[in-house]
Amino acid sequence: MLVVSGAAAQTVSLDSCRRMAIGNNKNIKVAEENIRGAGYNKKAAFSAYLPSIDFTGAYMYNQRQIELLGADAMLPTKSFNPATQQFEYNILKDPLGNPIKDPATGSYIPTEVAVIPKEAMEFDTHNVFAGAFTLTQPIYMGGQIRALNEITGYAEQLAVTARNALVQEVVFAVDEAYWLVVSLGEKKKLAESFVTLVDSLRQNVNTMLDVGVATRSDVLTMDVKFNEAQIALTKVENGLTLSRMALAQICGLPVNTVMQLEDEQLKNVSRTAPDVRYDIGDVYARRQDLQLLRTGISMLKSKEKLALGDMLPKVALVGAYSFSNPNVIHGFEKKFGGGFNVGATLTIPIWHWGGRYNHYKASKSQTLAQKLLLEDAQEKVQLQVSQAQFSYDEAFKTFNMTLKNMEKADENLRQAEVGFHEGMLTSDDVIAAQTAWIKAHSEKIDAEIGIRLCEVYLSKVLGNLEY
Repeated sequence: MLVVSGAAAQTVSLDSCRRMAIGNNKNIKVAEENIRGAGYNKKAAFSAYLPSIDFTGAYMYNQRQIELLGADAMLPTKSFNPATQQFEYNILKDPLGNPIKDPATGSYIPTEVAVIPKEAMEFDTHNVFAGAFTLTQPIYMGGQIRALNEITGYAEQLAVTARNALVQEVVFAVDEAYWLVVSLGEKKKLAESFVTLVDSLRQNVNTMLDVGVATRSDVLTMDVKFNEAQIALTKVENGLTLSRMALAQICGLPVNTVMQLEDEQLKNVSRTAPDVRYDIGDVYARRQDLQLLRTGISMLKSKEKLALGDMLPKVALVGAYSFSNPNVIHGFEKKFGGGFNVGATLTIPIWHWGGRYNHYKASKSQTLAQKLLLEDAQEKVQLQVSQAQFSYDEAFKTFNMTLKNMEKADENLRQAEVGFHEGMLTSDDVIAAQTAWIKAHSEKIDAEIGIRLCEVYLSKVLGNLEY
């Protein structure tokens, strides 16, 4: 027999076990973090409505500086001609007043030039620093910002629904483990009673052996039956210990925690099944798995809008303050300098070989597939609810039959014991009656536990198992 060490047993209720399991379950904690993460993503998506401000800085080292001229520049000049009332180039002319061209280049020969020294057009750009503050305000992004906010909102709803569905699964697992402990506790009492019955019969057979009305074979048979009853009791005790460990583990407690369950004194249940009424539309609305599919459909519709936005124009307001050193605005002066600029951007998709349109059609196909999954799931839920209700009603019928069988087994055992004492029945007849008695009582315990499990399962499939 397994021995469990731990503190003194404490009495806990089913509700307490549920609360401990939910509070200590790692998967539920992960789901809670997913909800928080989805909330942050939702806030991040909302920020796309607001203007964004960014700073960009850069440094660059150039091996060579900028030289706009390869040599001194000589520019022709003009003088005002009073006769023509116009400015004319100062070029060399012959005695007849005709311009003279350079035979080598074929261009006119100026008589005066303005000289720009090469050094005047050299700028030190070895070390260049630049920066800009930029403000961008979306005006119209093809509905994509709104669609993104809808998607993140639905993602948060999905996270909440997934957490709720996980809570239901944990609660159902706790109920199964809880009632298994109760069931094995009752069967332990039953096994102890059976050991007592067999031991009493064994002592009677030993007494009969002493007076010569029983054989040694009868005594050995009863010893074997007594050992079998003790082995059965040991198995039940070990199973009970393990089931307590499993319940403690589900509740998030050390496996050696000793808990006395509030329902270990199993109370009789009603012999009549309560009338269960439900509206299948309300069931669909309450079921967390269907809610996941419905929210998924809404999210996919928003993804359709997101894909549609790729085909629509986009308008944004842009403003910036940029600066550099050397100052490119003021003659490459070796100081920081810059200025503001404001404008707007317009992007109009024209032709992408159907890529964006096909992406939009693919999104619509995903939405349709999700709708079909929802319809299929609703049909299965309707069947599941019907099966759960039939099982619930059947559990009560089984329980009532086990009560009748138990009454008959009690009476059969009483008559077998009387007949044995009067010498009309053998020990084998009493053993058979005792075996039927323990079977009937065990089936009655299973039926009681079955009613409770069917009740919680029916509540689960109806979507009423909220915690």
